[in-house]
Amino acid sequence: MKLLEGKVAIVTGASRGIGEAIAVRLAEQGAHIAFSYVSSDEKAKALEDKLKGFGVNAKAYKSNAGIYEDCEQMVNDVLKEFNTIDVCVNNAGISKDNLLLRMTQEQWDDVMMINLKSVFNMTKQVIKPMMKARKGSIINMSSIIGMRGNAGQSSYAASKAGIIGFTKSMAHELGSRNIRCNAIAPGFVETDMTHYLQEGDAAKAFLQKIPLGRFATAAEIADSTLYLASDMSSYVTGQVISVCGGLNI
Repeated sequence: MKLLEGKVAIVTGASRGIGEAIAVRLAEQGAHIAFSYVSSDEKAKALEDKLKGFGVNAKAYKSNAGIYEDCEQMVNDVLKEFNTIDVCVNNAGISKDNLLLRMTQEQWDDVMMINLKSVFNMTKQVIKPMMKARKGSIINMSSIIGMRGNAGQSSYAASKAGIIGFTKSMAHELGSRNIRCNAIAPGFVETDMTHYLQEGDAAKAFLQKIPLGRFATAAEIADSTLYLASDMSSYVTGQVISVCGGLNI
C-alpha cells in the first residue's frame, strides 16, 4: 500500500525545482496531483505526462498563486475534477534579492505577493473542503532564511518568516477539525533559483557553514513533504521542519 494511495494533493509552483520534485514524490506514493504554474506550458505538460506515468490522475493549472481570484478559480476547478483535496503544498515562491537601500517597492511587493500572500490565498480556499471532510494536511514552504535572516534578502526573509507565523496560527485554528498545518524550512538547495550560489567563492563560503558540507537536493525536500502529507505525521502540527544540513544550529 502506497503512503498516499488515492489522496488528492495540490502543489503550487510545481513546474520546476522543489515543486516539481514534490509533485513527483507524492505521485510515486499514489497521490493524484493538481499543480499550478505561471510560465512554461511545455514544462507543465511534460510534468503532467510524467505524473500520469505513475498511474495517478494529474492536471496542470495555469494559475498565479499570488492572485486571490486565480486561487479561488483553481480550487473550484480542482474540486470539480478530483472531488476532494487532502493535501495542499504551498510551494510557489520567488526571490528578488537586494540590499534594502537599493530595493524598490515593486521588488518588495512582488516577493510578498508570491511568497506570503499566496499562502493565505490557497489556504483560505482549501480549508473549506478540508473542514467539511474533517481531515487534511497543509504544508507551507518557508526557508532557513526566514529563521536566521541574510544580508540582501530582507524581503525574502520577511516573507518566509511570515509563513512560519501563519502556519502556527493555522495549526491552532484548524486542529479541532483534524487539519494539520506545518512548514518546511529548506536550507540551500540545488535548483535553478540558487544556481548563483553553487559556484566559486560564494559556494565555498556557504558550504563552510553547513555541517553536512553540501547543498540539499530537491528530492530531499520532497521526502520531508511526503512525511508531512502522509499519516506518518498524523500527530504533527504547527511545526517547522528544517531541512538544512544543520545550518540552523
